[in-house]
Amino acid sequence: MPAPLPLPPALFAAVARYWGFATLRPLQEQAIRAVLGGRDSLVVMPTGGGKSLCFQAPAVVRGGLTVVVSPLIALMKDQVDGLARIGVPASRLDSTLNAAERTTTFEGIRNGTTRLVFTSPERLVNTDVFRMLQNANTHTVAIDEAHCVSHWGHDFRPEYRQLARLREFFPKAAVHAYTATATEQVRRDIAQQLNLSNPDILVGNFDRPNLTFRVLPRLDLQSQVREVIDRHAGDAGIVYCLRRKDVDEMTAALKTAGYRAVPYHAGMDNAARRESQEAFAAEDADIVVATVAFGMGIDRSNVRFVIHAAMPKTIEHYQQETGRAGRDGLPSECVLLHSGADFITLKSIIEKSAEEAQAAPEYVAASVRHLEEMGRYCRGALCRHKALVQHFGQTYTTPNCEACDICLGDTQEVPDAVTVAKKILSCVARVKESFGASHVIDVLRGADTASIRARGHHELSTHGLLKSVPKTDLRDWIYQLIGQDVLVQAGDEYPLLKLNAASWAVMNGKQTVRLIQLARREKRSGTSAATPGQPFALPAGADAELFEMLRKLRRQEASHDGVQPYVVFPDTVLAEMARGRPTSEDALRRISGVGDVRLQTYGRTFLKAIIAHCLRTGLSENVPMPKAAPRTAPAVPALPAAKPSGKKEVAFKMFRTGASIAEVVYKTELAPATVNEYLADFVRAEKPKSIFKWVPEDVCERVAAAAEIHGTERLKPVFLELNSEVNYEAIRVVIAFITIQD
Repeated sequence: MPAPLPLPPALFAAVARYWGFATLRPLQEQAIRAVLGGRDSLVVMPTGGGKSLCFQAPAVVRGGLTVVVSPLIALMKDQVDGLARIGVPASRLDSTLNAAERTTTFEGIRNGTTRLVFTSPERLVNTDVFRMLQNANTHTVAIDEAHCVSHWGHDFRPEYRQLARLREFFPKAAVHAYTATATEQVRRDIAQQLNLSNPDILVGNFDRPNLTFRVLPRLDLQSQVREVIDRHAGDAGIVYCLRRKDVDEMTAALKTAGYRAVPYHAGMDNAARRESQEAFAAEDADIVVATVAFGMGIDRSNVRFVIHAAMPKTIEHYQQETGRAGRDGLPSECVLLHSGADFITLKSIIEKSAEEAQAAPEYVAASVRHLEEMGRYCRGALCRHKALVQHFGQTYTTPNCEACDICLGDTQEVPDAVTVAKKILSCVARVKESFGASHVIDVLRGADTASIRARGHHELSTHGLLKSVPKTDLRDWIYQLIGQDVLVQAGDEYPLLKLNAASWAVMNGKQTVRLIQLARREKRSGTSAATPGQPFALPAGADAELFEMLRKLRRQEASHDGVQPYVVFPDTVLAEMARGRPTSEDALRRISGVGDVRLQTYGRTFLKAIIAHCLRTGLSENVPMPKAAPRTAPAVPALPAAKPSGKKEVAFKMFRTGASIAEVVYKTELAPATVNEYLADFVRAEKPKSIFKWVPEDVCERVAAAAEIHGTERLKPVFLELNSEVNYEAIRVVIAFITIQD
């Protein structure tokens, strides 16, 4: 297959000038190449991965018109305002425009000065606006949030189905679909529904290594939520609740405790919702407590924590909602506080809503199936990063992610879980399956209440069997048993605990169960990448005081200009300013993410502040990027490489002839990850002069540069330095090659 043509220099010049980036991520390059080549594409890129740049940058250098379909007015407005701030001519067509704005917008489209126009699927398909866009040399249509077109997706919107008419409206235009969350089934459906013609299907890495995932038993909701917030004092966060009343109660509790929290849910009027959203975007509020109605189109990149106070309906929802944390690539935390009751509540909501809407049975079945997948994720003992990546059809070979509750040891198995389960199930049987969880818990804990004595339950053999177990743990274990289908909760208003065949199988020793609990220790290790008072782990050498001062300056400038703070500079840029402490426009311009417009608008103000801080504190200025410490020889001589055998020997023979990884996979029928490990062993053992036949030269250079900063002892820092764009397998091979050069 011939090597792809390089992108034009004008494209890189535009990216540097307008967006301030010196390089593109590999998937961005491929997606932009498809746009410039006029080929259809489907791009799945995780939240924060830079999807917008894939259609915005080509629009700047190519000329003509790019039409962007977006589901929300707020999202369109944010993108258009952001483009205007950096000098890119863009406009929107929506119901909020007044007559003068519509006239200006139409004129810009007709005379060719507008490069991007944003509109909704309804306006594009159901009005005659498409005729004007037809006559304006529309050569590209970009569909944002494309998963909304699929019945199989987690956020299906009927109006998106009408986009199948795009081929009719723009027969010569290329169509590009962009989404952050889509399984293989959803990807196929998107391509089919949009009539994409032989599209380039580009799927990024679903792993977000900068996020720490925790799924913990919900024991004391208020205190658990506050514990997470306090780990990120002064930082932005989102707390997702299941119902509107939960949002109101949580917001009130947090405000009473002194937190800057605002509510957001569909029961609020438009003005109140807008007020909350704007307060959060302007950093006048630190926390949004919301239902899932909040989030799409939120362009605040420095959200440091996302808390789910209950289980989401699908893994896709969970991936998208947690993806709002750490969009700038900096360490952030996602905590799901889960109870087995969540599954029962959500299933009831789904069935009731489906009955009211007279939904098709297959829709209900699919929704419950999604819910069961989410439930299994919550109860699972598998690394959270691995579970999420595998759900979306990718592999994850890192043995310990060091960034989830499972790998960090936040939870532990309940000792002798089967015996505990037998006691619970036996108690349900003794009370003749006629009581709910609260009464069963009281009996097991040996409570001496009037209700128990009146029924003679204080004389049962199960009375007091688990009296040392905290009530919160016992309730959670009951719901874990329900989640494993070895106990049933029946009834709506006053649900009762019932036994089934699996219950008796457990009690007869024919079936096993697993129960988990929070690890019992003073302080759980790896609780957070941040400490109270420090927003996140700043880069080595960064001055925390300067960083905070620059954040305050950013808020002042944003307020003065009437823009959101991230428009001035994102946290990543401020963090690099606090580390490198540039004192000239040239030095500031070299920081990734600055760009010409930001430099001209805010450069002098921030440079003045940095210079003053360095003079006051005596800190050094214009500090270069740190170099990795020199690698020293191992204390113990390395053992000679063992001679490969079996399929590994076959792989080595093929590598000697220059066979590709794909060819070795086909010949040996081994997993690609295993073949990559064999390749790394081959490189160390036989020391080839080059590895470019297996890893592209540009990837080798990037990995080598990252290894210069972080060394070669651990792969994860190199992976993070490369913004998760180079997989672990390639990094492992390149580092193997680097080490044989020493």
